[in-house]
Amino acid sequence: MQSYDLELNKAIKLVKKHKARAVLVQLPDGLKPQAKEVVDFIENQTNAKVLIWLGTCYGGCDLPWSLNGKVDLVIQFGHNRFVKTSGWKK
Repeated sequence: MQSYDLELNKAIKLVKKHKARAVLVQLPDGLKPQAKEVVDFIENQTNAKVLIWLGTCYGGCDLPWSLNGKVDLVIQFGHNRFVKTSGWKK
C-alpha cells in the first residue's frame, strides 16, 4: 500500500460511525494484490469482519446484491464520487 494513498483512516471512521460488524471491500483489479493489507488494517482497528469482493467491479453502481443483508457496509476503492452536471461537455 506504499504506492497508493487508499485513505484507510477514512474507511476506519466509516466503519466506526456505522458500527459495522461485517464490511465488504471492493477493489479494482489493480489493487486486489493489496487486499490482505486492507483487510488486516481495517480489522486491526475495528471490531468488524472484512470480506473482499473478488468478482468484477465496474463502478459505484456495481454492487454485489447477493450479499444484501449480509454486510453492514460496502467500501469501494478506486472510484470517484458521482458529480451532477447540467449536461454533457465536449
